[in-house]
Amino acid sequence: MSGPLATTSCTLPLVEVCVTEFDLGCLPATGAVFDQLLALHPAQVVVDLSGCRHIDAAGIGLLLDVHRRLARTDGVLTVRNPNPRIQRILHTARLDQILPIVDTAPPPCTSSAGQEPSAPPPPLVAHGRASVRAAN
Repeated sequence: MSGPLATTSCTLPLVEVCVTEFDLGCLPATGAVFDQLLALHPAQVVVDLSGCRHIDAAGIGLLLDVHRRLARTDGVLTVRNPNPRIQRILHTARLDQILPIVDTAPPPCTSSAGQEPSAPPPPLVAHGRASVRAAN
């Protein structure tokens, strides 16, 4: 294929995906979900790993593939809330130098029941969510 790459405008500003298993065993199902969501041409994909206990080289490879595919259309992949073990793995693989890895703070607690928080909650930004679980 020759010539300039065709760019596709983004149709969604943000898609969030909660991944609970990220290894070779669930790679086909997880990859299929990413294929479907990338077809929506999101500007940003956030992969929430807060419920994920394990990631292996196949999962890291899939993250890199999604990152490359998003970058072709000026999209951004962000990894959110990996546990300390997964964060070390991502750091060792130097993924933290390629894509943003963020920790979000837990929601603020109210001081007593029934009281409204002092500041309104931030607006919901997510326009799509998918949960991926490994098939047993």
